[in-house]
This record gives sequence, structure tokens and C-alpha cells, in this order.
Amino acid sequence: MKLAVFVSDFKLDVDTLDRLKADKLGIILVQNGVYHATLKENGAASSLLKKSATFYALKDDIETRGLGSAAVDGSVKTVSYGDIVDLIFNDYDKIAWL
Repeated sequence: MKLAVFVSDFKLDVDTLDRLKADKLGIILVQNGVYHATLKENGAASSLLKKSATFYALKDDIETRGLGSAAVDGSVKTVSYGDIVDLIFNDYDKIAWL
């Protein structure tokens, strides 16, 4: 199964993601979830980014929070709304929201 998970909260318990089993896992950071891609906790990247997954962050939500693309971790691809639609219809079979 190819699973895309929308993460909209910065204070996410990553244990929830550990319980999800997928052949291909994509994590799409939206709303306050984009802070996982841009902020450092005690100098280290968010623990969420240590998961074995492909990471995407919605560019509009990054910019709305006054952050630029330069602040995004190198392991995260910035995407537009159109890109997210393409991911949902072309790359992933199932969608979840956390």
C-alpha cells in the first residue's frame, strides 16, 4: 500500500506514525505541520524527519508563517496545492490526516 499522511500539527506524537505500515509512505506537511520542516529543536531537525518517508511541505503554508524556502530542511520538498493533488491521484493509494 502507498500511504500519504497529512500532518497539520507541530506537536505531533511521532509514535502514531510508527504504527502505520505502508510500502511507500509520504508525509505532507500542511498548516502548522510545516514547522517540522523549518524549525530546529535544540539545534536538531524535528524527530519527524527521521522517519523513513518522503516529505513534502506546502509552500503557501510556509510563506503564510513568514518563513522562506531557504528555511526548509533539505530532506523536504516544497510543493504547491496542484502538486498535492497530483500526489494524491498519481502516487498514493490511501490518504490519512493526523
